Amino acid sequence: MKKILIANRGEIACRIAATAKRLGIPTVGVHSEADLHAKHVQACDESYLIGAANARDSYLSIERIIDTAKRSRADAIHPGYGFLSENADFARACEEAEIVFIGPSSTVIDLMADKGHAKQVAKEAGLPLIPGYDGPNQEETWLALQAQEIGYPIMIKARKGGGGRGLRVVRQAEDFLDALASCRREALTGFGDDTVMIEKYIENPRHIEVQIFGDHHGNVIHLFERDCSVQRRHQKIIEEGPAVGLSQTQRSNLGLAARNLANRVGYVGAGTVECIMDSNGQFYFLEMNTRLQVEHGITESVVGHDLVEWQLRVARNEKLPVFQSDIALNGHCFEARICSERPAKGFLPSVGKVEIFNLPECVEFTHEGSLRVDSAIRTGDTVSPHYDSMIAKLMVSAPTREQARQKMLTALNRIEIRGVQTNIEFLKSIFNHEQFEKGSVDTGFVEANLKELLGIA
Repeated sequence: MKKILIANRGEIACRIAATAKRLGIPTVGVHSEADLHAKHVQACDESYLIGAANARDSYLSIERIIDTAKRSRADAIHPGYGFLSENADFARACEEAEIVFIGPSSTVIDLMADKGHAKQVAKEAGLPLIPGYDGPNQEETWLALQAQEIGYPIMIKARKGGGGRGLRVVRQAEDFLDALASCRREALTGFGDDTVMIEKYIENPRHIEVQIFGDHHGNVIHLFERDCSVQRRHQKIIEEGPAVGLSQTQRSNLGLAARNLANRVGYVGAGTVECIMDSNGQFYFLEMNTRLQVEHGITESVVGHDLVEWQLRVARNEKLPVFQSDIALNGHCFEARICSERPAKGFLPSVGKVEIFNLPECVEFTHEGSLRVDSAIRTGDTVSPHYDSMIAKLMVSAPTREQARQKMLTALNRIEIRGVQTNIEFLKSIFNHEQFEKGSVDTGFVEANLKELLGIA
């Protein structure tokens, strides 16, 4: 691997560039017209304009990215997360161009992108599944009948969905057809496929994901779990690791099941096995993400390894540097996603020029933990309406969960951002909430406590 093109933007592009630089690997950045002066452009050794501000004409253009890799003589591409990171056609285009795709094969991405196929493979690997229907018959009357047999409430999901899109919760039969039509329209627009599946809706579950990693030599390990239950509009805003309240048996069984699934599909690189846990502590397979996760820094903190470095080394056909027995948990870590948005207005994005952007420096809290900031925004930059609203990730680790929670509140209070609205006060409300303090949260936490978290009487 002589040169890496980073097919992404923002903080993840900066993060990948930093690790590549430490390993002595030159990087190529790409940018849209909106990102001409962006921080990630300057973080790379060279950069190329690939299109207009609209992501479809730039960061989602397979042809332009492959062409740029060839022109810059990059022999590897790191997709980051989002955009083309889980696009099998993109991975396939890299393979056909003899460019190393830093991630799993296009075959594995294809297999796990289809939620129906993924569930079947997970079942074969021994993972419990949520009761549901994911068959080929997509006729409305048939699907309504399946929903009735599963029992309401149910969830309609786009088979190729993600990020909270193509998903509807239905609580009574008379609402099913309208929800189905709405889900299909959204799925067709967002993913080009309106095929759906139906699952029993688990009320207020916890969202638990297991970090897995594999190499080209058949070695697969897990790096324990993260709890991603605190969400708004089906999108994560606070994550932590390890998950609170799991017994050693639960943790071991979950990690083993995730490894079995990764082994079964011949997984290479970084990925996560997503599960939900009901109020009785029963885990169910949800999906597999075939990429690096936004919250990977949590795992890096609690296990002490650089996952992007592992990605690059594995892509160079090196073996994983550790065995499963070498991985141990150390302390607790929170990640808070700082978003340019208006929580009181339904979390609508806030765009415009950032007049002041002061975040706490990455510092060591001596024996009490550490703080890490991943961001690509600077004072004077403009938050564009064309991309995700996340402008920074704040990660705090400490020996105990309570120490980490207190340190996170201290860090959030140090932030000064002007020119755009953010969710910082909303995040503080969550970290100060009695239920969150006790570690007693689920995916319905934000919705159930929204007025209180917004300070609305």
